[in-house]
Amino acid sequence: MLTVDRMRSLVRQATLSPSSHNTQPWRFRMTGAAVDLMADRTRALPVNDPFDRELTISCGAALLSLRVAAAAAGLGTVEHLLPDESDADWLARLELTAQASDPELAALADFLSLRRTFRRVFDGRDVAQEVIALVGAAAAREGARLVTLNAGQRQQAGELVAEGDRQQWDDPRWRRELAMWMHPRRDGDGLAVPLLAAPLAQAVVRTFDMGNGVAAKDRQLLMGSPWLTILATPQDDTLSWLRAGQALQRALLVGCRHGLQASYLNQPAELPALRARLQLLLGTAEHPQLVIRWGHPTEVLPPAPRRPVDAVIEPASD
Repeated sequence: MLTVDRMRSLVRQATLSPSSHNTQPWRFRMTGAAVDLMADRTRALPVNDPFDRELTISCGAALLSLRVAAAAAGLGTVEHLLPDESDADWLARLELTAQASDPELAALADFLSLRRTFRRVFDGRDVAQEVIALVGAAAAREGARLVTLNAGQRQQAGELVAEGDRQQWDDPRWRRELAMWMHPRRDGDGLAVPLLAAPLAQAVVRTFDMGNGVAAKDRQLLMGSPWLTILATPQDDTLSWLRAGQALQRALLVGCRHGLQASYLNQPAELPALRARLQLLLGTAEHPQLVIRWGHPTEVLPPAPRRPVDAVIEPASD
């Protein structure tokens, strides 16, 4: 029986998904034997993400997590993407059924709470080719392609990431937006910083252009990553972004299952001129959505803060 508590549990697990700046830009509406996924555009990043592309990708990741949680609960699912073209905020409806659940998705449920965005240096181990194949296949199952960059492409990607850092940090609007999402952990969202240090950290980010230093650090992280990829889609529209988010989360969970964690160096995908150069780097007509670095973590990090589940559930419409 689909009780309210059971559906709330599914939503809670969906909220463990990654999102840009940890904005958690999603809302959920429980309607009978279905859960609707809505974009929460009050949590958008208009400077960093002016077209809500990353916001939609984040919501796609939450949808995949919802599917995983439902499968682990023994439920079948029927997915409807963009169910009402007149409502741009209504991104998906997931029907929950008594049909057989997906065992491949169910096997990933334990890793919803173990996945981390690991922004630190990975240990020195290579990623096994069989694991690379499994993670790539997971992304492909959801309609996206995970492209591994070779040595020459890696060098060029490093230059694009560094240039992206310099351009973003040179923009006072971008720095103010970043500072707005630097929160104490107790706030439940954003980029967690210690409570007492938060005002100083925000002031420093708003005031100083640290682009050159950040560029050097990010380029070093990129060049030292055991595995570097671009997540790409055939098209570049809302539906593609939703699928990219699902592909991302499925790949992350499969990677976590095999001991990997990941983080993002998306600067070149966030700036139009650099995104065009990133697409040239791919050598295809596909659209780059995310730049992802993968490896084995050197430590277990605490989970990023999350808002209470009641904060992301809205009443069903009459």
